[in-house]
Amino acid sequence: MKFKVLVNDPLAPDAIKILKGANLDVEEREYSKEDLPKHIGEYDGIIVRSATKVTKEVIEAGKKLKVIGRAGVGLDNIDLNAAKAHSITVLSTPTANSISVAELVFGFMISVSRHLVTGTTTLRDGKWEKKALDGVELYGKTLGIVGFGNIGAEVAKRAFAFGMKVITYDVIQNKRGLDVDFVPLNDLLKNSDYITVHLPLLDSTKHIISDGQFSMMKKSAIFVHAARGGIVDDKALLNALKAGKIAGAGLDVFEVEPLDDTGRQIVSMPNVVATPHLGASTEEAQLRVGREIAEKVVDFFKGVK
Repeated sequence: MKFKVLVNDPLAPDAIKILKGANLDVEEREYSKEDLPKHIGEYDGIIVRSATKVTKEVIEAGKKLKVIGRAGVGLDNIDLNAAKAHSITVLSTPTANSISVAELVFGFMISVSRHLVTGTTTLRDGKWEKKALDGVELYGKTLGIVGFGNIGAEVAKRAFAFGMKVITYDVIQNKRGLDVDFVPLNDLLKNSDYITVHLPLLDSTKHIISDGQFSMMKKSAIFVHAARGGIVDDKALLNALKAGKIAGAGLDVFEVEPLDDTGRQIVSMPNVVATPHLGASTEEAQLRVGREIAEKVVDFFKGVK
């Protein structure tokens, strides 16, 4: 029996080769939100990245659907309850893009600390703002990591190379062999010079960072968010930036993508460096993510009779 798999978001060519090499009938399409429920009934499996939302409507329309492959970490674009109710397996690649995201975090930390964007734009405007752009070092500072999974651990490894102290908060206190200290969230917020968030988006983590949390942070703190939009209350972040509750922010994700008015106001702040959800957008991460999800989907269908 030949199984039909829909790849609804772009995957690396190597991943497509792996799928086709396993004698799967692979169709690369990008059905819209409106069209996907109309066509999903043709497929035994679907592979998505973050753009496609595999909603309850999609799952219920997928009468043949056996597996959903998510090429990435977060699963908030998949209705897991609906998948479970219909006995559909959900696969993901939780480690494949960890290094790319961790490197981006340090890009943000250095960029905000040393005014790299402002320095570049003012030079382009013909200005020489040397005296106005004094920065701070990462060395000797405390980095607070909210969420200590695969990505959080990769961030910590790099922090040690910069001579930073690392404290972290997570409901699961697994040090992963690293010299980190687990502390309550409020203590982390109060004592960190840099704060970076690496949690999944769940009901329990939605807006875990909001007005009260920003009020606890040092006014000199730099806040980095490269996890999932919705974990941070963007309106609270905007208020914190406007009120000078924190020194700046580096942001890769937002509650509304593409940006709504709140997001546009945030990125217009001079002490903000931002990117359009590029955490996993490296050649290396896309190769790893694509290959890994393809291999997992192939292995899944090997066990289906």
